[in-house]
Amino acid sequence: GCLLLWLVPSILRSQSSGEVRPRSTPCQQSPTKVSCKGVGLRKFPKELGQGVKYLELSNNFIQNLSGTYMPGFGQLEYLDMCFNQLEVVSATTLAQLPQLRSLLLGSNHLDRNYVDNGRAFHLLGNIEVLDLSANNLENHMAGWYISNLTRLRMLDLSGNKMTSLLAGIFWSTPQLRQLDLSNNYIIEIEEGAFEALEELEVVNLALNSLHCISGFSLTQLRVLNLSHNALELFISEEGAEPYLLQVLDLSHNRLLYFPELPKAHYLTHLNLSNNLIASLLQGSHHPGEFVLRYKEMARFNRTLHTTAGLIHVTDLDLSNNRLQLFPFTFFHSLGSLHSLSLAMNCLQDVAGELLAGGTEPSDHSPALPERAALSVRSLDLHGNAIHVLPRWFFDSLPQLETIDLGSNSIQPCESQGSDQGGNSGGDSHVPAPGDTCTPFYNVPRLKHLSLCKNNITRLRPYAFNQTSLLSLDLSGNKDLFVPKEALEGLEFSLQKLSLRGNQMDDSKAELPCLDTLKVLDLSGNHLSFLPTGLFCSRLESLDIRNNDLLTLEKPALLSWSHSLKDVSIAGNPFSCCSLAWLD
Repeated sequence: GCLLLWLVPSILRSQSSGEVRPRSTPCQQSPTKVSCKGVGLRKFPKELGQGVKYLELSNNFIQNLSGTYMPGFGQLEYLDMCFNQLEVVSATTLAQLPQLRSLLLGSNHLDRNYVDNGRAFHLLGNIEVLDLSANNLENHMAGWYISNLTRLRMLDLSGNKMTSLLAGIFWSTPQLRQLDLSNNYIIEIEEGAFEALEELEVVNLALNSLHCISGFSLTQLRVLNLSHNALELFISEEGAEPYLLQVLDLSHNRLLYFPELPKAHYLTHLNLSNNLIASLLQGSHHPGEFVLRYKEMARFNRTLHTTAGLIHVTDLDLSNNRLQLFPFTFFHSLGSLHSLSLAMNCLQDVAGELLAGGTEPSDHSPALPERAALSVRSLDLHGNAIHVLPRWFFDSLPQLETIDLGSNSIQPCESQGSDQGGNSGGDSHVPAPGDTCTPFYNVPRLKHLSLCKNNITRLRPYAFNQTSLLSLDLSGNKDLFVPKEALEGLEFSLQKLSLRGNQMDDSKAELPCLDTLKVLDLSGNHLSFLPTGLFCSRLESLDIRNNDLLTLEKPALLSWSHSLKDVSIAGNPFSCCSLAWLD
């Protein structure tokens, strides 16, 4: 891209008689804002003052900020010197910046001369935002730099070499609200390290080496990121005061159990993906060889209602764990749950301890009581080993709008109204117990369904009847046969259909007239002509790459001439003698 550059007036010419410098430095300038990002500066451009409030000097080669008389910078509020080679910051210079509120010094060398630099920082009495990330700072260095910043609100210490948080490190920053300690080597947080931070709301401790969080007592926190650590245990403090925590990320750890959060009544987003959780059922035991013995482990035996307080959780991610069962009772207390991911687990069937008495509902049992229904709208189950979902599964999810069942082994049933039988579901509208197919018909609120990579070889007639799908993904099912009746019932709802990468020939793609279809992906098949049922669709996007098409039929082109916005046609052996369709 092109960068429009304004030349700063000639006052930028070097005052040094022995140095050959350009007459001007390419910077972007307005009356109160100057950006000299990445223009090759080696010294602080002190002549740029005169009322400047915002100064960006990142991505240069400046090594020191010392001994410089800087008239005109008394109004400077924001200074960005990230990605330089800064080693020295003097008190003389900082004393001339009384209005400075934001100082960004990430990715420099402030581990050098840290004693003198830190002493100079004591003059930053009005600083509110400080970035010291990626400066190779150890514990004592970081503590010294912030030891007198009483008005600090935001502090970034990420990407340093801190190994622990000592008890008194934040005593001088009582107004701190946002703290980033990610990507360090922290293995220990001493008791009382955060005690002085009564206004702290956001903490990022991701990418460290923490093994255990016991007695978590930061009740005022709104956001806590503990992802990419080595946590096997997370237990909150037992007390009367509720936690204000709204977002908790514990992903990419070694958690063996669902965390104990009895007072987290305001929690809305909980990420537990990429852990070692093998069961959500009470009384289950995890293989002992994975367990580091903590005295706090005994408290789990007293936990009766792990999710009882999580009444506002809307988004729960349990993907990439070791779950084998989908226990409905575990999720019943999550009355606000809208998005649930159990992707990439070891789920085989929806079975086991599902109802209050530990019994499994049958497909012929009465409708499940109101309390048993989940409020989930989006469910991700891709990458498991699920063979069948019974009818009561969908009855228990009356609000379900989106479900991803990709990379399983699910075969859709055919529904009532077909004139053909079949060995997967037969003519019965309600599959009998023990059936090997899943009923996707008559699920009125379901709008988006993915069945990609399920080894489906034949789609049964009326498989989605009375289910008003907007999008359907059937890609990655090698040699899939789609008879004309299979998609009947979707003529007036389906807008997006993917049959990509199925290696289907012309005899296996018999599509009905889909009036509302707008997006179609037929790439990666062996089609020599397009299914005639498509000619009545007003397609807007068509992907027919990597097929065996010699030409495109005139009826299709007439139908799509006013609606088609993009088309992908590469990888077809089009005939040079019949390219009139391009017109």
